[in-house]
Amino acid sequence: MEKSAKIYVAGHRGLVGSAIVRSLRSSGHENLIFRSSNELNLERQERVEAFFDQERPEYVFLAAAKVGGIWANSTYPAEFIYNNMAIEMNVVHASYIYDVKKLLFLGSSCIYPRHCPQPMKEEHLLSGHLEPTNEPYAVAKIAGIKMCQAYNRQYGTRFISLMPTNLYGPGDNFDLKTSHVLPALIRKCHEAKVNGDGSVEIWGTGTPRREFLYVDDLADACLFLMEHYEAGDIINVGVGKDQSIRELAELVAELVGFEGDLRFDPAQPDGTPLKLLDVSRLTAVGWQARTPLREGVKRTYQWYLDQLESR
Repeated sequence: MEKSAKIYVAGHRGLVGSAIVRSLRSSGHENLIFRSSNELNLERQERVEAFFDQERPEYVFLAAAKVGGIWANSTYPAEFIYNNMAIEMNVVHASYIYDVKKLLFLGSSCIYPRHCPQPMKEEHLLSGHLEPTNEPYAVAKIAGIKMCQAYNRQYGTRFISLMPTNLYGPGDNFDLKTSHVLPALIRKCHEAKVNGDGSVEIWGTGTPRREFLYVDDLADACLFLMEHYEAGDIINVGVGKDQSIRELAELVAELVGFEGDLRFDPAQPDGTPLKLLDVSRLTAVGWQARTPLREGVKRTYQWYLDQLESR
């Protein structure tokens, strides 16, 4: 991408979008365009096309999405499938109509089957049943992948699809009902420490294993792949290492300074038992993550503390 290229980041206020903006600016890209959800409802086709007609972006990072953890996915399945499919459909189609040079679509590792061979390879897509707790979200993301591939095949577009693993970092959602596991653990352990509580309750058994990627590493991968990846096949973006939820909780408690008990509730759902990405395709292209989990959690906790202080 030329430094002067006009770049649209959809979802620029979210965890991923804000990290992409940081990475673009640090790389010398200043011709960036954004719209908040109040300014542009990406679920409305005519508004999206009017925006593209007016702004004519050359490159698009499609990071806008409705995301959440097990509780949110289980509580709002209709919103997770409708909102995400509408956003994808409108932005991808407008990118084709208005001759966007290249689009990067962000999927998710939850597109893979619940009982997927480990580590999960790109070719495992659609090879088995999805995890029931996030199936609507996964179906929407799979639809976005297939839409990009269909447009590439029929229209010769350059739309690439990245499948990031579980993300965390500055800008994360710390709401206990709608957040993912890592920010929820940070908040729970911090509040328990401040309140002098003797224990923290954690959903599930603690045995599922998860891989976590620092969001600024993902943003760096997005820019790298926008420059260097042209294949229509999806590509996994992760660190290639995982740990159990129990191990993660112990790390968070240590870094936060909570010394009480971690109590796991097996009556609550675990989600997918194993979810580790095979990142050999990514490393072959020439990129790998740089931020160790311990360092990333420390930075994320400090960001959380800074937000509390600013309020």
